Amino acid sequence: MAILDQHRADLAALARRGRRRSLIPRAGADFASNDYLGLAGSGCLAESVAAALARGVPVGAGGSRLLRGNHPEHEALEAEAAAFFGCESALFFSSGFAANATAFATLPRRGDLILYDELIHASAHEGMRAGKADRASAAHNDADAFADAIGSWRAGGGKGRVWIAVESLYSMDGDRAPLDALAALADETDAFLLIDEAHATGVFGPDGRGLAAPWQGRDNVITLSTCGKALGCEGALLCGPAAITDYLVNRGRGFIFSTAPSPLMAAAVRAAIGIVRHEPERRTALAALIGHAAAAGLPATGSQIIPVIIGDDKRTMEVAGTVQAAGFDVRGIRPPTVPIGTSRLRISLTLNAGADAVTGLSALLRDLL
Repeated sequence: MAILDQHRADLAALARRGRRRSLIPRAGADFASNDYLGLAGSGCLAESVAAALARGVPVGAGGSRLLRGNHPEHEALEAEAAAFFGCESALFFSSGFAANATAFATLPRRGDLILYDELIHASAHEGMRAGKADRASAAHNDADAFADAIGSWRAGGGKGRVWIAVESLYSMDGDRAPLDALAALADETDAFLLIDEAHATGVFGPDGRGLAAPWQGRDNVITLSTCGKALGCEGALLCGPAAITDYLVNRGRGFIFSTAPSPLMAAAVRAAIGIVRHEPERRTALAALIGHAAAAGLPATGSQIIPVIIGDDKRTMEVAGTVQAAGFDVRGIRPPTVPIGTSRLRISLTLNAGADAVTGLSALLRDLL
């Protein structure tokens, strides 16, 4: 039908540029998921869900948290998460995207400045577009660039609050933000520091509390820990001062007008936090795998996320297809997820694929690239 012509034309244009996406089934050794500690399909989480069902925890919430959707499991998770991460309060969202989008749209006010790392996640951009604050980017992982941008904004008449927004561990490059310098800058400039811990939660920090653990509990620090990556579940926990979470309950449209996350999932996340706390051997095994990958010849990032930059979109997808056909589930990543000209294979190390698989993948890539 003619009514669909524009959509079909756009899809065709994406295909010509090597950027049309499609859903493909999982197959082969897992080098694509964010299930870093191998918890998503684990028996221990399955048992926790079965136990929750047995004690009457419902699958669905039945409404938003401010209506009848609030369940004791939500509150138990939030209390345990606040204690685990070392913050005053935590608020459970259905996803990291929803949490980030809601926080960025709600917390900064008109006249404020959101100063974000140029590689920050799309969910932050979604929230910033919906909010009223000014926004500007700073060069990736460059604390001096953040300081210069704040100085320029103030010199130009900016009088509101500054919100420094970064990821502690970047999802496409596997590198870490200079949190010590940024925390000092936030203190010096009376700014808030928003830290997305999505890929660090459960993997780094004392007891798996993330890379932001040293700064948790401060009045000017807000963190986001997703539950669908190393924790193996679903949802996200926004952590910070009680005034912040209470403000989101009252003003955050993405929280107020959404059906509450499943109480059953809240119970599962609580179990996952317990596993992360009490089974450090999982983090130890992942750290060993990271070291093995570097020794086997894969790019060394110091984290479980390893980018292999190819550049050309179509070539990236061709290589990804060859690697997948050989039994390694590695996905190609193209713009707009990554900057133009930096299409890549994103290799994700998890406990679902062992050292032998890492060695085999590295050998295959040496032959292909």
